[in-house]
Amino acid sequence: MNETITSIAIIGAGNVATHLALGLSGKGFTIRQVFSRTEESARELATKLNCPYTSSLEQLTPDADLYIVSIKDSALESVIPHITRRNPQALFVHTAGSMSADVWKGYANRYGVIYPMQTFSKQRTIDFTDIPVFIEANNADDTDRLTRLMEQLSRHIYHVSSEQRRYLHIAAVFACNFTNHMYAVCEHLLKAHGLPFAAMLPLIDETARKVHLLSPTEAQTGPACRYDVNVIDRHLQMLNGEPELAKLYELISQNIHVYNERKSKH
Repeated sequence: MNETITSIAIIGAGNVATHLALGLSGKGFTIRQVFSRTEESARELATKLNCPYTSSLEQLTPDADLYIVSIKDSALESVIPHITRRNPQALFVHTAGSMSADVWKGYANRYGVIYPMQTFSKQRTIDFTDIPVFIEANNADDTDRLTRLMEQLSRHIYHVSSEQRRYLHIAAVFACNFTNHMYAVCEHLLKAHGLPFAAMLPLIDETARKVHLLSPTEAQTGPACRYDVNVIDRHLQMLNGEPELAKLYELISQNIHVYNERKSKH
């Protein structure tokens, strides 16, 4: 068994797979092969990496030290038996925030998780240096191997359990996905009244900057924080024509008020 990881197979060609593969390749690791169910996606990433590709699990390379599986959660369990039998001595990891490491149990002797917590898009280049990476493995030696591997990319490596990672993932959904959806709602309301979304960018940027210095509850402002019922009711009336947004506004406002009340009692 190799003491260090030198060669890697990438299973998947989406956002996370692309950034991980490019980052590791840039640090001198050999990417043996890229697999994707879609040949076009596999070829696109493999071309960037200058490595072979396949869209058939039966043609997956048996010669990698590490197999990084970065595909949709719903497809993960169905491909694991096919992947692991190609090289039973290798180390296998997935990159899913909400899937247990034990999804590998019974199929692989050595397994774990690499979870880089960031929002990834193929179109944007991201510096991995400050991205927190959460690692789990089923033995101490492989925990160390994965740690040394990811320390080549990131300064922030954490060892967490599958249960802890599940809560990281749901927290990230609130912090990132739901926040971005609020931007989409904002853009919708502004466009409907001939206003530019770009006018909101300084406000968005300052809101993000503040939580580097204050806790989110301390940074909270707005009518729900001070429970200004007159403003809240006026806003709800303005949203009469869009009952789903009115309900969303009301629920979030109530929740902000609850958090603010809880803060004031401590």
